[in-house]
Amino acid sequence: MNWVALKMLTGDKAKYFGIVFGVGFAALLMAQQSSIFCGLMRNTTSQIRDVQGADLWVMDRNVQFVDDVKPLSENDLYRVRGVPGVKWAVRLYKGQGRARLADGNFQQMLILGLDNATLVGAPGPARIVHGNIEDLRQPDAVFIDEFGWRYLFKDEPFVPGRKTLELNDKRAVIVGMCKCSPTFQTFPILYCTYSQAVQFIPQERKTLSFVLAKADPDVPPAEVCRRIDVQTGFKALTDDEFFWTTIRYYLQRTGIPINFGITVALGFFVGCAIAGQTFYLFTIENLKQFGALKAMGVGNLRLVRMIMLQALVVGVIGYGIGVGGAALFGYVFERVVKSAPPAFYFPWQILVVTGGAVVVIVTLAALVSMRRVLVLEAGVVFR
Repeated sequence: MNWVALKMLTGDKAKYFGIVFGVGFAALLMAQQSSIFCGLMRNTTSQIRDVQGADLWVMDRNVQFVDDVKPLSENDLYRVRGVPGVKWAVRLYKGQGRARLADGNFQQMLILGLDNATLVGAPGPARIVHGNIEDLRQPDAVFIDEFGWRYLFKDEPFVPGRKTLELNDKRAVIVGMCKCSPTFQTFPILYCTYSQAVQFIPQERKTLSFVLAKADPDVPPAEVCRRIDVQTGFKALTDDEFFWTTIRYYLQRTGIPINFGITVALGFFVGCAIAGQTFYLFTIENLKQFGALKAMGVGNLRLVRMIMLQALVVGVIGYGIGVGGAALFGYVFERVVKSAPPAFYFPWQILVVTGGAVVVIVTLAALVSMRRVLVLEAGVVFR
């Protein structure tokens, strides 16, 4: 009977491909838009993920997300170092500066100032494209991210020390290039020492953005955060906590979730409409075949199983086409767009959620047409 169900499904090629197209389009739209949404949310935390070597982020209590910088004083660094359970703590500057290019144009830059002695927070060896991270100790030296170089200098080959920028009337010599995670703001990223960073920005009374700290091996990071909170009054978060704090801010305070949610919901309803209508018409045109099966003694339960098999086959094929198209979209655009790749992140959770939505679509489509089969009289085949 399963073979008969499949023959009935593929008998009318136009309607068969129409159902598959409806489900596939819905899966494509839901998976692709969800991946872009996840990519945007992930980009908001790029600096948190790129900073290596530290367990804890210490900041002003009113900081809401990673770009909401409220500077600390130098004395606050020593207060954090004095908390029991803190193995070490170092400075980190994070901010924006306006760079003047050789042609006279200006460009906003993200500036990360690393601790002079340890360079904690610098890209790891695997992320260094050109140069050595120790070159940051040279006078006026900066590293630029790979996408920033392409955006500013196009296809020019990288030569250490050839290109310079001007920030706050100070010269910045590009001595190295590194790979960085795409940021939400897509500005070029400059790495330099902390003492160099404070010269690249207008003078302020406080310039310490964050304190990066490491917990003692025998003390849980969460306990050290609690001690810092109690003893200093600052907010201390682990990498994971700061990651999700930033994500929650963008979810609650921006229109991004609503806008993408509307698009994903539109894909779901379009899939339901196309698949439901086409599947219903397919069933109506095959009522005589279902009536013949009833006349031969096939029960309603077996007919329901046949319809669900047809829906399952359509769902699996449409789901494969949809998620495959979404993955292909991300693969192609990440390689075509070189200066600022589109935000696209395709975790396994999207596959599961999209699969669940496709199951609902094909189930609803089957239920719409199933009632006509269940109330069908076997004698219809003789009319």
